[in-house]
Amino acid sequence: MPQIVAFTGLRRVGKTTLMRKIVEDYIKNNFGNKKILYFSFDEYKEEKIVSVIKEYEDISGFDLRKEKVLFLLDEIQKVKDWENQIKILYDTYKPNIKFIISGSETLFIRRKSKETLAGRIFEFKIEPLTFKEFLKFKNQEYRPIGIYMKTLRKLFNDYIHIQGFPELIDVQDYELINKYIKEGIIEKIIFRDIQESEKINDIAVVHSLLNIIINKPGQIIEITDISNQLGISRQTISIYLKYLEDAFLIKKLYNFSKSRRKVERKLKKYYPSIISPDLAFRNDNLSKSKIFEWFVVIQINAEFFWKDSYKNEVDVIIFNKAIIPVEIKYGKIETNGLEKFMEKFHIEKGYIMSYEDEEIINKNNIIIKVIPAFKYFLDDEKAF
Repeated sequence: MPQIVAFTGLRRVGKTTLMRKIVEDYIKNNFGNKKILYFSFDEYKEEKIVSVIKEYEDISGFDLRKEKVLFLLDEIQKVKDWENQIKILYDTYKPNIKFIISGSETLFIRRKSKETLAGRIFEFKIEPLTFKEFLKFKNQEYRPIGIYMKTLRKLFNDYIHIQGFPELIDVQDYELINKYIKEGIIEKIIFRDIQESEKINDIAVVHSLLNIIINKPGQIIEITDISNQLGISRQTISIYLKYLEDAFLIKKLYNFSKSRRKVERKLKKYYPSIISPDLAFRNDNLSKSKIFEWFVVIQINAEFFWKDSYKNEVDVIIFNKAIIPVEIKYGKIETNGLEKFMEKFHIEKGYIMSYEDEEIINKNNIIIKVIPAFKYFLDDEKAF
């Protein structure tokens, strides 16, 4: 692949580990140790990329116009004007030099590189572990699911607690998880990464806005209400929401419409990509229901929900080649919202993601398939 490869994603999802694994694979394939350079700018943000490359060239003795070399540059977003620096190097030395770079947030990769590196960069977003990947790390069998259901429920709760972060796989202590997520991820992204990039005067307001979403996942955000609550302008709230979204800390769902123009004008629902450990460890049914909804929305990478003026609602609308409505129910199975949506848009088949129920509902010429979330996410051939 001739393009620059960029790994983005939340802190601590394994970008650096992946880069080191690439180094190992290159070495195993006899690429040559001296032809690989890994450098992290985490503590060297004042360093110029060209200076690092020049130093490598001097030490190795290689002529980079003739030798094939792999450069892995970690936390590159910390370098001022990095995109122009790497553009010059890429254009000067291609195709001999292969660049793999990483940045903690798409905010620092996509926005600054969109024009400068157009056609030169290919981005991979590294996600936290899925539930299936979590089970593989735990060496846990899950087929047939019926036999392992009791164990899977227990491990599902463990997975929710650690939220897919690889370093927490064997951690069950609330205090350790709470410290890791709040201090090691959320606070570093807000008070270090976003603040360094955007120079916000009152960065604590961004943190407060995130907490509103983290403590109540899936709420419809009224910009005016939040503006009054935090005492800042609507425009500033919109900008801060975009910062949080670009930093992978929140996910925005649009109210579904076949018209893109109408979608943009409608209310939007927000979910955190990381939920509060306080909420994750609660044991009441309301909290479990909210956690379950969050889990499904994040795992299927939902983009739309639906709510009409009569307050009929469907949690997720998948809109690719076909329109697929998906309701999420932790407890009692209800179909009213699905039926209203399916009637309005002439849809014949819908789905309910349940905690454990499984059935097929035939009603008024429509079919609603109820699928346990465990079964769906562990199935290699998903229904949607």
